[in-house]
Amino acid sequence: MLDMPALDLRPFYSGALVRYGGRFHKVADPWRQPLDALAGLLSPIGTLRDKVKIGRLRSRLLESTLEEIFRQPNIPLHEVLHEEGFSPSIIERFLRPFFSGVFLERSLETSRRLFAFVFRMFAQGITALPANGMETISEQLAAGLRPRIQPSAMVTTVDGTEVILSSGERVVGDAPAAIRLVPELHSPLSRSVVCLYFAAPQLPIEEPILVLNGEGQGLINNMCVPSQIAPNYAPPDTALVSVTVLGDPPEDDRELEQSVRAQLADWFGKQVGQWRFLRCYRIPNALPCQQPEMIEKIPETVRLRSGLFICGDHRENATINGAMVSGRKAAEAVLQTESFKAVDAAKRFNNPT
Repeated sequence: MLDMPALDLRPFYSGALVRYGGRFHKVADPWRQPLDALAGLLSPIGTLRDKVKIGRLRSRLLESTLEEIFRQPNIPLHEVLHEEGFSPSIIERFLRPFFSGVFLERSLETSRRLFAFVFRMFAQGITALPANGMETISEQLAAGLRPRIQPSAMVTTVDGTEVILSSGERVVGDAPAAIRLVPELHSPLSRSVVCLYFAAPQLPIEEPILVLNGEGQGLINNMCVPSQIAPNYAPPDTALVSVTVLGDPPEDDRELEQSVRAQLADWFGKQVGQWRFLRCYRIPNALPCQQPEMIEKIPETVRLRSGLFICGDHRENATINGAMVSGRKAAEAVLQTESFKAVDAAKRFNNPT
């Protein structure tokens, strides 16, 4: 559904830098970075057996269809990792921080099905950012739509088939907003995240790579330098540093920034003192929870009642793909309604071209 060339995707390095034992250790994808993977075989980030097991899991998931993946026993991810026989070193130093950054939860309670789907996607494709920002994905989808979409507008009421703003216009809201407006909806729990951004006069890392906290201490789960992947993310001669903190810590933004900066200084030294703090974004409903029991409760229908439809990643799975699948299902359901068919027929009668 996306025009990939127009997004101008800029790829990350296929692997990660893991902070452990006061040092950074590179974990490389052996299928895309074989020389780096070979050099890292004896790193403390997991055993040689772990790396073989990851390869076997990758092969098994690539051989599975998506239908087979979503029919797997619906158990939490932490049970899957132990079932696969991974050692505590690779779970705690790599798999937990990596998938915590994906699913926004450190307990690894996310459903095996979503883990398998996401793992398969990482194996099949690149991890990338659009050259001009993530917003270009939604802008591209919205460009051909009429009526236009108005973001950042508050829905006040749902009256029959009318979704009404204070201005009288219409807009799509997030899951909590939808539940507030439509009481019969099941309320999904959600994951929170905090993103902090810094402007650095020089690059803290040499490659366009994800950095993981494999030590299990401190607030930072992961960080990256988006401008190293896509230069348009920052002015010339400046690096944009993005830091992810899971949940919603009780500290205010200033205290949180100081704690994060102290941890970054431990990682990168005195240069962090020159970094300019830009902004702290607290995102309370960043992702719907995807524990096995939550997955089981997702209704299949997109039609709540006559003229009222719902979509979103909380109705499918917590990915961009899931959100788009849900939106397509809702749109297809609307197209099949008798009222839409009547309106469409009238338009074609009045405008036969």
